[in-house]
Amino acid sequence: MKSVLRTRRSLIDLDDIAEDELHEVFARATAFDRSRPEKRLSGVACVNLFFEPSTRTFTSFNLAEIRLGAELVNLTPKDLSYINKGETIEDTVVTLAAMGVSVLVIRHPEEGFPRSVAAHFDGHVVNAGDGTNAHPTQALLDLYTMLREFETLQGRTVAIVGDVLHSRVAHSLIAGLQRLSAGTVLVGPPAFVPEEYATEGVRVSRDLDAVLPSVDVVVLLRIQRERFAAMPLADEEYVARYRLNAERLALLPSQAVVMHPGPYNRGVELDESVLRFAGWRYAQQVVYGVSVRMAVLDFLVNGT
Repeated sequence: MKSVLRTRRSLIDLDDIAEDELHEVFARATAFDRSRPEKRLSGVACVNLFFEPSTRTFTSFNLAEIRLGAELVNLTPKDLSYINKGETIEDTVVTLAAMGVSVLVIRHPEEGFPRSVAAHFDGHVVNAGDGTNAHPTQALLDLYTMLREFETLQGRTVAIVGDVLHSRVAHSLIAGLQRLSAGTVLVGPPAFVPEEYATEGVRVSRDLDAVLPSVDVVVLLRIQRERFAAMPLADEEYVARYRLNAERLALLPSQAVVMHPGPYNRGVELDESVLRFAGWRYAQQVVYGVSVRMAVLDFLVNGT
């Protein structure tokens, strides 16, 4: 349940955006792809607060804010009084709001941290990833990449392969695919893809080779080794059963594309043949990430 203290819209997960608003965000991203926008966040102070390392998401948000003309501040944990001097995070965000900060972009290893902050911050909070819970802007840019490829996802099938259990990207993406009427198949060993993940429009498979001939999109996930103590199966077994390679690429339909939220691990979930595959869309995802995050920020701050 969202706190009554929040007075301005935030994006903590995809359920914060209605279906028509999803398409509004995608339309704005398309416009931003075509031409640099006017400075639609001129005079708006944005703080990026990342408690975990990030290359793609951190840089993407920075570029999005700069291109929209925002006043930009980047903070790291060592900069925060609530960590070093006994202040609470609630005190910190109240202070930032009093300084005129309107947008907080937060990545944190604790699930629910951005939502907790949003309950006390009189501004817009964007979740840039919280633990294994959610990563809505990555899901949005992945969906946008698919839509640019296929125009509609209705009747399309998307395979998400790998460590779904620990992937915040996968959790948000599954919800987005359901919203857009795509069929989703989750592929991986039981320790990474629990059987209970199967629900309306979502099925579970252990056999990657059997799935590939009937999918339009393959989304590969890295193993989130930092989020569990020990591998539930030998690396060699995982590679043998779930790595995408030249032989498995040959099983795909001609129109299929392969995606990855990054960072990808060569030799684990993919090999070099995937990086040379004509349907490899990783770089395009990164390109679209800036325009989608611009669209999200513009939507939250300026409305429809």
